[in-house]
Amino acid sequence: MSLANPLALVLAGLALPIVALYILKIRLRRVPVSTLIFWRQVFDEKKPRSLFQKLRHLVSLLLQLAFLLLLVFAVADPILRWQQAHSRRIVIVLDDSASMAATDVTPSRLEAARARAIALVEGMRQGDEAAVIAASRPRVVCGPTDHERTLRSAIGSITQVDEPGRIADAVDLAQRLLAGSPKKPRIVILSDGAFDQAEPLAQTQEVDLALVGARTANVGITQLQARRSMLDPSGYEILVEVTNASDTEAQPRLELELDSDPIDVMTLTLKPGEHAVRTFEKTSVEGGWLHAHLSPGDLFTGDDDAWAVLPARARRKVILHTPGNLFLEKVFEAMPEVDLEVVKLAEGAAPCPASVPAGGVVVYHRRVPDRLPVAPVFLIDPERSGPGWTVAARQKNVVVARQDRESPYMANIRLDAVVISEASRLALAGKPRVLAESAAGDPLFAIVERSVSGARYKLAVLAVDLEASDLPLQTAFPIMASNVLSEFGESRGELRESLAAGSLLEFEPPGDLKPGERLILVAPDGREQEIALVPGAPLAAAGPLDLRGGWSVLRRVGSPRGDVAESRRLLPGDTTVLKAACNIADRRETDLRAPEGLATQAAANPLPLAVRPIWYYLIASAWLLSCWEWLLYQRRWID
Repeated sequence: MSLANPLALVLAGLALPIVALYILKIRLRRVPVSTLIFWRQVFDEKKPRSLFQKLRHLVSLLLQLAFLLLLVFAVADPILRWQQAHSRRIVIVLDDSASMAATDVTPSRLEAARARAIALVEGMRQGDEAAVIAASRPRVVCGPTDHERTLRSAIGSITQVDEPGRIADAVDLAQRLLAGSPKKPRIVILSDGAFDQAEPLAQTQEVDLALVGARTANVGITQLQARRSMLDPSGYEILVEVTNASDTEAQPRLELELDSDPIDVMTLTLKPGEHAVRTFEKTSVEGGWLHAHLSPGDLFTGDDDAWAVLPARARRKVILHTPGNLFLEKVFEAMPEVDLEVVKLAEGAAPCPASVPAGGVVVYHRRVPDRLPVAPVFLIDPERSGPGWTVAARQKNVVVARQDRESPYMANIRLDAVVISEASRLALAGKPRVLAESAAGDPLFAIVERSVSGARYKLAVLAVDLEASDLPLQTAFPIMASNVLSEFGESRGELRESLAAGSLLEFEPPGDLKPGERLILVAPDGREQEIALVPGAPLAAAGPLDLRGGWSVLRRVGSPRGDVAESRRLLPGDTTVLKAACNIADRRETDLRAPEGLATQAAANPLPLAVRPIWYYLIASAWLLSCWEWLLYQRRWID
């Protein structure tokens, strides 16, 4: 045995004044009394003793000397030889992934794992070192050290995230920390076992796996996506996947909301281990935040909620030139994404190619201008020829012989049963895409690509006379008009993908950022972070997104605010560039059941023995000895 602080043995000299205090003769006070009879009797019974006889409190003195000896050796910090020969370097891998928020242990799995990590640090022997690694995004929180306070602070700084655990990568990082160390290497994983490769890691020689929590049933949302309909401009589709990670049947209640407004509720019946996928078709032009919720709640609430972003349909300016057709006006008015302007033409008047706002569409009914505007154009029953088409003659009793069913312009449309009493016979320039033609081979509905000043615009031509057919009496024309506007805007089926926690958010940055303007990433809890832009790069990246919920990218003049509470409010001039939804979306994190054989393997490899330094036990012994002396004194066994 050796001493880390041998100079502390000098404190043993305090034994001399302790002994001196025990043999010191106390000078009595002189007090007048009425008689000395009784005092002489006492003096005769207790005559003065020798020096050794004065040590009449021998038991108390020995206890005091033993107490001093224990304290002196504790300060000297003795180290046993076997401790020096078996010093260890321990790397603590703490799982801070989403599933560690489960509350099957109080207050949570992460807090229970944190407590075990602190107990392991407190049990380090003399010469031991420890390091701390967080496993969600493997990183060294604290390098190898024997300073207990530093290690406790590092363990306490690891916070809960909604990302999946990457334990295998964390173990690789731990092995690099242990490489070349002369001390005995040890890797301690504190986790719930909800990660891939758990069983092989538990069998590794230098790895000790400590499981936190039990096999717990759980039901969670493992996928939520929303996209605009390929057919209906105002419609959208929702895809929800719910996983029953339990050994029994579950019947959760699924609730869907759009910007806090309920849109659907249903009860699911899920078999053990089933991954149920449900789709919903809804309509909304505005868009917003889509929220899915499972009830009743369970011991892991992190996957009971999921979010998605539904892109809003931008309102499109439509300018209708017509000599007067109430049916046409009502068709376009009924489209929720259309901002309609009707230009009624007087008798014999021709429309003028007025300016059209960006993204706008011009519809000409019968009368057409000499020059088409620089915008997409929809011609309906043109009376005369124009740039790109020629009206040859009128034809009677037309039958639709062929239509292009694969074209998105013809989605959900059948014209073969439409009665067409009169239509124009057209000759189209260039290479038109004929979507419907008569038995004589004349185009009835076609798309023409035209080039204006280097830009390409689409021209849709419908040769059917609406007033001389039953097309207004069927749903074919409203659907056709909706398809044309959607294809002109190329806005079908937008998908703003919901990201899994831990992913990077990639997007195309605005090309008109001014000096001093920055892009700010705002987390669901209000944290703000400036996004670094690479000059000339087509995409910007932000994140990783470590919390479930709604994230935003803001455009701001200035820097991020440090106050999280204040960050929940937009500053004047802030504009939202992008919204993104982040969910746990990981079946492995939803499954709170560790593999069957993992608990047995973890029990076969217990944590390293928590042996405290010798001085700790010496101090504890001194404290017990002091309590024992007090008890003896109270019981009058010593005086």
